[in-house]
Amino acid sequence: MLNSTSSSFPYFILGAYLEVGKLKYLYFVITFLSYVAIIVANTSIIAVICCTRSLHEPMFLFLLSLFVNELYGSTSLFPVLLLQVLSDVHTIPVPLCYLQIFCLFSYVNVEFCNLAVMSYDRYVAICHPLEYNTRMSATTVMVLIVVVWFYSFVKVVITLCLNLRLTLCGNVINGVVCHNYLVVKLACSDVTFNNIYGLFGTVLTLLVPLLPILFSYMKILRVCSAASTQTRRKAVSTCTPQLTSLLNFSLGCLFVMLQSRYDSTGSPSVLQLIMSLYFLILQPLLNPLMFGLQMSKIRNTCKHFLSKKKLTESPCKKRFYVQ
Repeated sequence: MLNSTSSSFPYFILGAYLEVGKLKYLYFVITFLSYVAIIVANTSIIAVICCTRSLHEPMFLFLLSLFVNELYGSTSLFPVLLLQVLSDVHTIPVPLCYLQIFCLFSYVNVEFCNLAVMSYDRYVAICHPLEYNTRMSATTVMVLIVVVWFYSFVKVVITLCLNLRLTLCGNVINGVVCHNYLVVKLACSDVTFNNIYGLFGTVLTLLVPLLPILFSYMKILRVCSAASTQTRRKAVSTCTPQLTSLLNFSLGCLFVMLQSRYDSTGSPSVLQLIMSLYFLILQPLLNPLMFGLQMSKIRNTCKHFLSKKKLTESPCKKRFYVQ
C-alpha cells in the first residue's frame, strides 16, 4: 500500500483528529466563530491604524505588520481546519500540505521577527528619545518590515526545497496540521541535510529575534530604574503587551516542538489537540485585545470612532443639524 516515492502519494492523512460523531457540528461552530472573531478583531485595528493619520508612527506601523501576520497565519489554518472538522476522512492534498507548511512556518518567523523590531523601536523611543525621529525614519521602518517578511519567506522556501527532494515511505502525519518535522519523519531517504538545516533554522528562528529583544529590554529596564514614575508607567504600558505576546507565542511554539519531537501518545487526545493549535488560535485572538486595551492611542481612537458613529446615527443629532 505504501509506496517509496513522494510523487506516488496524492494526499497525506492527518492522523491526530478525534472521532467525535455528531459533536463535530458543535466543534465546527466553535472553530468558525473563533475564526470570525480573529478576522473582526485584527481587521478592525488594521482599519483604525490605516485610517488615522496620528497613528502613522513607527510603533503602530509595526503593529500593523503584526496584525496582518495574524490574519495570514489564521487563514492558512482555519479554512483547512474547518473542512477537517466536518470530514470523516482526514486527508489533505500534498501540494496543499506543503503550502500550509510554508504559510505556518513563515507566520512563526514573521511573528518573532516582528516582535524583535517592535522591541528595538521601544528601545530607541525610551533610551534615545531625542534621536528617535532620525533612527526610526519612514524609510527605516519600511526597510525593517520588508526585511522581516522577506527573510522569513526565504528561510521557509529553503526548508520546502529540501523536503521536496525526499523519498517518502508513508503518508500518515501524526498531527492535525501539516508540520515540516512530521513530513521529514516519513522519509526513507537520507535526511541528514534536512536535520542539519532544521536545527540551524530553529536556532535562527529563535536566536535572531531573541538577541535584539533581550538587548532592548535590558537597556529599557536600566533606563527605567533611574527614570521618573511617569516614564516608568509609560514604558510599562507600551512594553507589557509586547512581552506578554512574546511569552504567549513562545509557549505555544514550545508545545508544538515538544509534541512533534517526543512521543505524546500517553497524553489525552484533547490535550494534544490544544497543544498543537494553541499558538495558532490564542495568539491572533489575544494580540488585538492586549494591544488595543493597553495602548491608549489605539483605545482612544477606537472610542472616538464608536462615539462618532453613534452621534452620526442619532435622530436627535440629525434634528439639531436640520434646525
